[in-house]
Amino acid sequence: MAPGWMQILLVAVVAILLFGGRGRISSIMGDMAKGIGAFRKGLKDEEVKPADKDELLNITPKKDETKSSS
Repeated sequence: MAPGWMQILLVAVVAILLFGGRGRISSIMGDMAKGIGAFRKGLKDEEVKPADKDELLNITPKKDETKSSS
């Protein structure tokens, strides 16, 4: 089975994109590494400081003291 003109065209386009001028793969990988570094830095910047006891809000429901227990 011989490859058709569409398969040859697809392989040629992929080859041009991957091995095109000025180190396209290295520039893509460099951009990806910068993005991952920025993502990690963003995660470190969002550290949550522990709250003081004065800032905490008690949301525990209180027991109903009007009802008598059986």
